[in-house]
Order: sequence, then C-alpha cells, then structure tokens
Amino acid sequence: MRLTTPPEAAGERLDAFLAGPLGSRSRAQRLIESGRVLVDGAVRPKRHVLAGGEAIEVEDRPEPPEAPEGEPAPFTVAYEDEHLLVVDKPAGVVVHPAPGHRSGTLAQALAARGAAGGDPERPGIVHRLDRDTSGLLLVARSETVHRALREALQAREVTREYVALVEGRPPARAGTIDAPLGRDRRLRTRMSSDTDEPRVAVTHFEIAESLPTSTLLRVRLETGRTHQIRAHLQAIGHPVLGDPEYGRAGVYGLHRQFLHAARLAVTHPVTSERVDVSSPLPADLQQALDRARAAGR
Repeated sequence: MRLTTPPEAAGERLDAFLAGPLGSRSRAQRLIESGRVLVDGAVRPKRHVLAGGEAIEVEDRPEPPEAPEGEPAPFTVAYEDEHLLVVDKPAGVVVHPAPGHRSGTLAQALAARGAAGGDPERPGIVHRLDRDTSGLLLVARSETVHRALREALQAREVTREYVALVEGRPPARAGTIDAPLGRDRRLRTRMSSDTDEPRVAVTHFEIAESLPTSTLLRVRLETGRTHQIRAHLQAIGHPVLGDPEYGRAGVYGLHRQFLHAARLAVTHPVTSERVDVSSPLPADLQQALDRARAAGR
C-alpha cells in the first residue's frame, strides 16, 4: 500500500493517520511496530508527527485465516470474585489474539469466564505476560473495574514480583535498572535502549539465592514495558537463562526463559481490601533450578 499524506494531515500522529486506511489504530500500530511501515523510506515510531506530503509505504500482508477453534487456553484461578480475577497462566499460552494466534488465546478463554472491559479483542486484560512467561495475571470483569485497575497500574500501585534465574552474579545484592526501552532500531523483535521511541522503564531486583554459575533473583516491576525484565537484565550482563531472544536457550534443560510472575498484589477497586496472591514455581522451572544448584558439584 502506497499513500501520500495530504496537507491537512500535518500535525497528526502516524498511527492515527493510518487508522483510516488500515481499518483500526491497533492494526496500524502493529504494522508500525513490526517495521512494516516506511515514511519517506525510513521506519518511524507510531508517535511520529506528520508534516504533510510524506510518501508512506505499508507492507500489509494479509493475516492468515483464523484457525478452527481448538481447545480453550488452559489456566487456573488464583483469586476470584464478582469484580475481578487473578489467573495463573502456564508457559506457552498466548494472552491475546495476534497474527498467527487468532484462536485458543487466554483472552478468549477468559471472556467465557466473564472477563470484560477495555479492548474488545482482549476483554478484561489489565496487563500481559509473554507467551513463554508463566504466572499471575490481573483480569477485570467490568469496564469500571478495568479502568480502575489500569489507573492503579499506571500509578504504579500494583505490585508485580517475578522470579528469574540469570547468568552470572550481579555485583550487588539489590539494585535498580532505570533505562528507557523501545523497539530496537536493528532487531525489531527485541526491546532495547537503542531505540527511536524510548519509554521510561524501571526494574528493581534482589538476590534470592546465589548458585555456582547463576543467580536466582526476585524482580519487581515499577513500569511494564514489553520484554522489560528480559531486556533490562540482558543490558546489565545477566540475561535470563533459557531465553532464546536475549540470552542462551537450552540451559539446564530449559525450553523457555526462566521467568515466572510469582506474586501480584493490588488494592481492590470496589471493596478497598488488599488482594495479595502468590504462585509457586512451575515444575519445569523447579527442575531447572535443581540442576543449577547442582552445577559445579
């Protein structure tokens, strides 16, 4: 698709301008973030402000037809009431529909459980986890509760703690990584500080257990950028073990990154009571941890 921006588009964001010809702003953003939109021959961020007269090229490959509906995505419920859920997502489950994963997602399974609010394609979903990250996810059951939980998340009032097994050993027992993140300029599947669209990203960590060649960390998110923990730990030289994108795959028998959302706490937006839920380490990560403890013996 080739377009020329009219003079009246001056001052408009790139994603907003493309929302019309592409059918939706979210679709425009997906194409921009995957590097499939060029403005005068260059990749630009979705926030890029148009001047009018630019030549825009969009590589708009048709999405594959939706697969026949299969088994619902598996999950367990860690907390539930009439207003919200906290679910425990297994590794390998996609949170919401995306190209190549149009069915069998967690969002679709949760819609049948009464999830509601926010984006119609991902009703009730307040935040997300990567496909191969396991653990706790916060889900609303109404538009009002979804809005309140999103506001709490943006105000950094939701506690999200992870367990990560990383390569090597950080020089301090605790620390904070404060480094803006955005889609990497060269590797569009990665997030990094080498980006045209940096966004504030803050991660706190502390050592839970020192092992012969690796370290078990407790990690707390202050912000929630895509791949934030994985990108931040890789940036300080201690990538998450088993991570095929930011670290080394296959370590200690891992078939995915050793990253688990182990605790989630939030003040209930309706009752004002504290909801504080924990999730045990899944079996595959426990086995990898046992191997890491035995390394060097």
